Amino acid sequence: MIIKVDREKCAGHARCWALAPELFELDDEGYVLPGDILVPPGQEALAGRATRACPERALSIGED
Repeated sequence: MIIKVDREKCAGHARCWALAPELFELDDEGYVLPGDILVPPGQEALAGRATRACPERALSIGED
């Protein structure tokens, strides 16, 4: 499973990071770093919650 990041939509709320700091990296301004995020086995439910928490819908779940 991967999390796809649409950096253009990210508004820097950091809700994803607040729920799953082990999955997301933020820049100095609080925006999620661009690029796909590989979700480790066992972290799928957490990744789904964090993805759904994004108010801008900048994150989506995909297959690796």
